[in-house]
Amino acid sequence: MPAHLPLLRADCAACFGLCCVALPFARSADFAHDKPAGKPCANLRADHACGIHTDLRAKGYAGCTVYDCFGAGQRVSQVTFGGRDWRTGGEAHARLMFEVFPVVRRLHELLRYVTEALALDAARPLHPELRRALEETERLAAQRPEELAVLDPAAHWHEVAELLLRASESAREGRQQSRDRRGADLAGAQLKGADLRGVSLRGACLIAADLTGADLRHADLIGADLRGADLTDADLTGALFLTQPQVNAARGGPGTRLPGSVVRPVHWAASR
Repeated sequence: MPAHLPLLRADCAACFGLCCVALPFARSADFAHDKPAGKPCANLRADHACGIHTDLRAKGYAGCTVYDCFGAGQRVSQVTFGGRDWRTGGEAHARLMFEVFPVVRRLHELLRYVTEALALDAARPLHPELRRALEETERLAAQRPEELAVLDPAAHWHEVAELLLRASESAREGRQQSRDRRGADLAGAQLKGADLRGVSLRGACLIAADLTGADLRHADLIGADLRGADLTDADLTGALFLTQPQVNAARGGPGTRLPGSVVRPVHWAASR
């Protein structure tokens, strides 16, 4: 795992609870109540900590346990806005902070992918381009709040996505990369024990799919929807672009083998 990758994970203690305020959520199986964007969650304490953090799933807030800002929260809080929180900065300050947060979160997610691609030996010929992409993404994320608020990162994302695809193809060469399931609708699919080594599952819908015992080594999982997918005893060693939110949204157990870039969710043990 790249040395600075942990910086691209949420540090809630250094954040002003931005995901609990800036983002909206609708009452569903993931959230017990509706909440509009810009309104603090009823469970957010005055110190910006969650009042039910250890009981989120039991109290109907499973959606919170699968979210990760890739470090954008602490950056916006402590760097972009210099440690001045939304509670004390005034209405305009708060509104600007809430507009900036999702933009920086999107850029930090991209930083996460490019950082991983730079760690791939097979993609070494692409490293100069990847380093330039990393520098440009960081430059965009480091802009002033007023610049970030009007930034549309979509064009930059599209450009870098093509580079990440090339890195993926290099890493998966000789590993069944011809089996392309990009964007496939595999919701609820019975894939128990399936050989998915090196398969591209970019953007695939794997909601509630049965992947128990499946071999997903070196599969490309960027953007794949793993909500409720059963990864019990699955092997994801070397899986490409697998993120913590994807793992958190899936189900698994002690036999699930994960790449070093993610950690085993605490709630996996509780759900078995």
